[in-house]
Parts: sequence; structure tokens; C-alpha cells
Amino acid sequence: MLLKPKSGDTLHVGAECSVQFAGPRALIFRFIRVLDWPTYDGWVWLDGYSLDARGNALHRRSIYVMPEGLRLIAPPRPQGQPARRRPIARTPVRVG
Repeated sequence: MLLKPKSGDTLHVGAECSVQFAGPRALIFRFIRVLDWPTYDGWVWLDGYSLDARGNALHRRSIYVMPEGLRLIAPPRPQGQPARRRPIARTPVRVG
């Protein structure tokens, strides 16, 4: 069955999609859209972002893949920003 990703889906892109993503070059990809660029039959151009292990976007990319090899995965949980601490209000000390 052909995967039809929706905008925002997280995909694993590996060797099953194209030899350029074999081994350590596999990537986690946040899908935006299918581009309408000319391709060979059975291939598509995808627009999206490559993600790091924490789920943060690294680079906007357009990738050329065979969609049969795409795997939908749960997105990595992004590490949130540390909580901002409110400064302590200090009152001036009066002398005398």
C-alpha cells in the first residue's frame, strides 16, 4: 500500500526510498508537501525538514524518493526550552 503522508507527518527516509539514504545517511523527515517537479515514473520530490534526534528541524530540504519506501513514524519529542525564571524583585536598602 502506498503511504500518503499529510503535512506535518514524520517519515523515516532510508535505503528503501533511494540509495542516497542508505546506512548512516538515513534521515528523519518532517513532510510538508509533494512538489510537482518532473520525475521518472514511481519517483516523487518531497519538500520538508530533516530533523535531529530531538525532533528539531535542521535544514529545509527537497528530496527525490520512491514513496513505497517511506515509513510513517512517531515524531521525536522535542526538548523544550528551559523554563524562564522570573527575576527576584529587590528593594533598595535605605541607610540612615
